[in-house]
Amino acid sequence: MNKAMKLLIQGKVQGVGYRRWFAKQALELALKGYVQNLQTGEVEAMVVGDEQVIQELLKRSLVGPSRAEVSRIIQTQVQPDPNLNDFKILC
Repeated sequence: MNKAMKLLIQGKVQGVGYRRWFAKQALELALKGYVQNLQTGEVEAMVVGDEQVIQELLKRSLVGPSRAEVSRIIQTQVQPDPNLNDFKILC
């Protein structure tokens, strides 16, 4: 059964290639959703897929790309959006 999680990723996550890195990880794990920068300096992501796969992405996301410094990821379970059928990087 698919789960959907909204993630708010905090720390040094903008200007370090985090969105592109995150999208690559999500695609590798066959997750659907999006990732985008917020004006607050945080990165927001929505991921839809198997709960165990989402947990694997969360583990990877705490490390991130080499120049990132993730301090915290806030997770909120949400209803899966049936319109999400791939993974996108939003502006």
